[in-house]
Amino acid sequence: MRIMQANNFSPARWASRLFTVLLSLAISASAQDWIRTGTGLGIERVRLAAPDFAASTKDPQNPDLLKVFNDTLWNDLDSAGIFDMVSKSFYPLAVPGNPPDVRFDAWNSPPPNASMLAFGNLGASGNNLTVQGWLYDVKNITSPQVLGKQYTDAATADAARRTAHKFADEIIFRLGGGIAGIAESQIFFVRAGGRGNKEIWAMDYDGANQHQITHLGTISLSPRISPDGTRLAFSSLTKSGWDILMYSMDLNRLLSFPRYGGTNLSPSWSPDGARLAFSSSRSGDPEIYIVDQSGANLKRLTVSKMPDVSPVWNRKTGAQIAWVSGRTDLPQIYTMESDGTNIQKMTDQGYAVSPAWSPNGQFLVFSWIRHYGPGAPGAEDIYIMDIASKQWVQLTHDGGRNDFPSWSPDGRHIVFQSSRSGGEQIWTMLADGSNQKELTSGGSNTQPNWSWK
Repeated sequence: MRIMQANNFSPARWASRLFTVLLSLAISASAQDWIRTGTGLGIERVRLAAPDFAASTKDPQNPDLLKVFNDTLWNDLDSAGIFDMVSKSFYPLAVPGNPPDVRFDAWNSPPPNASMLAFGNLGASGNNLTVQGWLYDVKNITSPQVLGKQYTDAATADAARRTAHKFADEIIFRLGGGIAGIAESQIFFVRAGGRGNKEIWAMDYDGANQHQITHLGTISLSPRISPDGTRLAFSSLTKSGWDILMYSMDLNRLLSFPRYGGTNLSPSWSPDGARLAFSSSRSGDPEIYIVDQSGANLKRLTVSKMPDVSPVWNRKTGAQIAWVSGRTDLPQIYTMESDGTNIQKMTDQGYAVSPAWSPNGQFLVFSWIRHYGPGAPGAEDIYIMDIASKQWVQLTHDGGRNDFPSWSPDGRHIVFQSSRSGGEQIWTMLADGSNQKELTSGGSNTQPNWSWK
């Protein structure tokens, strides 16, 4: 009892604190529920087994190609956010390479207790690679096949990765409510180079295959890939100042695009690819403008004495634009119709920037310092907000500066930049804030933008 008194222990105070903690957890769980439901993460997880594919030939290239394929397929399925992946330690010793090899009782009973089984074989023959893959409902012995695919490609590691992505996306589409997978999508970002230059780079959704897109020898920012993936809009420091540039992904070169004068930043595509929104100071202070995809028919949307920047379209309807404005002092998130009417203030405190609209049009994610000012608690974190209710939930909590979120095309993932590991790097997470992973390392990598498909 003396120990309790020395520590100022009070049963009533302890009960009060416990109630506060439990209430906080309940509110957090409730918030996670509406995120999961709205982003498609609320579906019941499918218990999926994915044993390593077997070799179908005796080609000496097979071991290396199989490792690339098997590692990629597992990572794609595990990262999807909709599967309960059965640990390989639970698998039976004999794994199938072809349908006749499947022993249903070994997979649908404990310890694997799988509902679905993805299996197949891979074989190189000279310069060619052939992959056969199946998806079986192992609870349905009479008619188990859900999917059967055959792929042919070059016998290279890149082709093995590409084939694994394709098969994973097929599985995700069939078991994930008919929503296309993201294994073949790309992320565009800014990488700092020598002499203070910054160029636009791209990588696969999982951080692999990082490669440089622009070679302009200047500072380029805010890459935005078009909905059809053929053009890349970005802002670059040119001889005439900060201009919007347009790059053809098919031709691998810059396209002609107008110069508007002033500082032009943060281009954003409408979901039909017909228009661009961006911020320009051509009239004095930064305002939001829209133009046709060619750069013609310039139209001003905002009129404010304070900066208006970072426009993004509602990716489902194209009828609204969210942006950042300093018209009420510190930057806050606003929305308006795409003709500039019906302005709504979404955040009302702190310092809120970098909005991104979800593919289903229901959510905004953005970077927010909720308690801003000298000595104020809190960091710069990623938040998600339901547009209709303005209810929000904090997604990142691990310190550092977290900024520039961008949605995956399936609406189940978010990519963002973070300084939590030291320098600025690109990270990804599920849309409820779970499963956070670092995609880049070394140097400075910022401002990610996920492709539309």
